[in-house]
Amino acid sequence: MAEEQKEMSFLGHLEELRWHLVRSASAIFIIGILLFIFQKEVYEYFLLAHRKPDFITYQVFCDFFNFLGLDSTFCNVKFNDNLISLKPTQQLMNAIWSSLILGIILAFPYLLWELWRFIAPGLTEREIKNSRGFIFIASFLFFCGIAFSFYVIAPISIHFLYNYQITDLIQNNFTMDSHIGLVTNMLLGISILFELPVLIYFLTKIGLVTPEFLKKYRKHALVVVLILAAIITPPDIASQVIVAIPILILYEISIKVSKMVIKKQLKDAQKSPRI
Repeated sequence: MAEEQKEMSFLGHLEELRWHLVRSASAIFIIGILLFIFQKEVYEYFLLAHRKPDFITYQVFCDFFNFLGLDSTFCNVKFNDNLISLKPTQQLMNAIWSSLILGIILAFPYLLWELWRFIAPGLTEREIKNSRGFIFIASFLFFCGIAFSFYVIAPISIHFLYNYQITDLIQNNFTMDSHIGLVTNMLLGISILFELPVLIYFLTKIGLVTPEFLKKYRKHALVVVLILAAIITPPDIASQVIVAIPILILYEISIKVSKMVIKKQLKDAQKSPRI
């Protein structure tokens, strides 16, 4: 009988998980449909915004480099050719796929909330109390990553890649799929990278990471960050520093977060009654 109740409880959890997934998928599809309806505005003002010479980041970088007394190609941004579509269905499928990806991005806080609703019943009151800001903090970091990617990483990368040419014998003719894929991958990749403090929080909670470990490998992390910055930015020091600084700040924040978790665990251990 107990085994049957245990099995029913397990099936009940599966049923509950199913409905959480259904509601999450529904939110993504609803937002995706709305974005698809306004696809022209989404493409012109968001996904293709970096192809406009008057994009705000190009102007800011131009003024910044001029202030330093350095010449910069950001002061003369040009995109001569339009993107091309090679298949009859390419624009339609790209619009559908992009709407779903942006739907995931915009629905991210709700997806976290559904995840929290599924996990919360298995937590103690103290754990629930200590984790109340999880959705806000994780969402805030996620959208900070979106903003950083959209206004810094994407324009720098697109400007460099569009103007990179080995020889005049090779002509750059980019498809819409390659451009939209580049933008959406950067948006998702950088936003997930900005979740580093949240990831370190949970890894510290389960004992896989300590502040000492993060401090010990700080120099290694610095090298990795600089390599990543060199890969995704033009080959000039100023652009690499602009990209590397926020990531390094996140790493230092992660160390502080790990310290706080360890300190909290030691404090709770001292308060718990000894047998």
